[in-house]
Amino acid sequence: MTHEPMPLNPPPYGSGTLPDLACSLLASLRVAGEPNVLGLPPAERVCLLVVDGLGWELLRESQAAAPFLSELAATGGPISAGFPATTVTSLGSLGTGRPPGGHGMLGYQVARPGAGKLLNALRWDPEVDPVAWQPAPTIFQRATADGVHASYVGPSVFRGSGLTIAFARGVDYRGANSLGELAARAQETLRSGPRGRRLTMVYHGHLDATGHAYGIDSDAWRYELAHVDKLAEQLATGLPEGSVLYVTADHGMVDVGPDDKIDVDNVPALREGVALLGGEPRARHVYTRPGAAADVLAAWRAVLGGRVCVLPRQEAIAQGWFGAVAPEFEARIGDVVAAPYGAAAVIATKTEPLESRLVGMHGSLTHDEQLVPLPTLST
Repeated sequence: MTHEPMPLNPPPYGSGTLPDLACSLLASLRVAGEPNVLGLPPAERVCLLVVDGLGWELLRESQAAAPFLSELAATGGPISAGFPATTVTSLGSLGTGRPPGGHGMLGYQVARPGAGKLLNALRWDPEVDPVAWQPAPTIFQRATADGVHASYVGPSVFRGSGLTIAFARGVDYRGANSLGELAARAQETLRSGPRGRRLTMVYHGHLDATGHAYGIDSDAWRYELAHVDKLAEQLATGLPEGSVLYVTADHGMVDVGPDDKIDVDNVPALREGVALLGGEPRARHVYTRPGAAADVLAAWRAVLGGRVCVLPRQEAIAQGWFGAVAPEFEARIGDVVAAPYGAAAVIATKTEPLESRLVGMHGSLTHDEQLVPLPTLST
């Protein structure tokens, strides 16, 4: 069976991506020095709902399950997530207003240069200082310095985590563990206290988790999307006058069937010369042993053929996958970087048994993963 390459879409950093949204939100609140790339209107109160896993194409294909969001999205187009199209990287972009190469949160699992091990940024590692790992000031710190009250509403378990400190330090964190709490806490942050400019980011992660477990072509996923739609409607209904609600996502998702999974642990050629396998099945960072980069690149290209785009680090950087990359972050990128076309995925059943069993996946540069919605409502 042949696999024809499908187009990949490097994100248009600087004109329509998640970091551009972050800066534009601050600019709409009149925070000094922030570029309004998206041309957002002035506002006194801004609420951003981030729905993990709600891609633009998924929303367009699921209008019956999400009538409220679909109606809001009908008058606008999508923006792009960035590479890898994954939660860690996208939250880094939203939290700093910088592309991945500028904030250094370059994937789900990336190498700790000089340590010989990976950092899983969702679980973190107490040995790694999150401020040193991501040193750029967050949008919440910049907002607060300009007199804007900045809040974040999300699961209580993530309060104080390494990931949260890396992308959201300086924020007033409000724990909320249900859909009702998310809506109520967000409304409280925009209503309570003295009058003044306010920024609230709300995070909901259950749609992504449902897609991972059951796939996006499942009743479970569609039912969960209906709950998300109701959350957005309730959140919008209770916003104080003069507020603007934006809804977006950190990435989209594709379903990957058993025949589309390539297991590196069953293909010796894909392990030869590899010191660490990072990233995730649809966005791989491959860290090679000294002197083995060229051979690893050749082997991965030979085995994966037209199913996966395989580039050396410098070529992926040159093609703009990560945006401008700060020199101190280059070594976090794999010596070889792999982004699947279509629905292929590079799994590792022995070292990543949980990730290998997922049905819905994301990370690559396809429209299904890159494009995210930006519905808007002003009150």
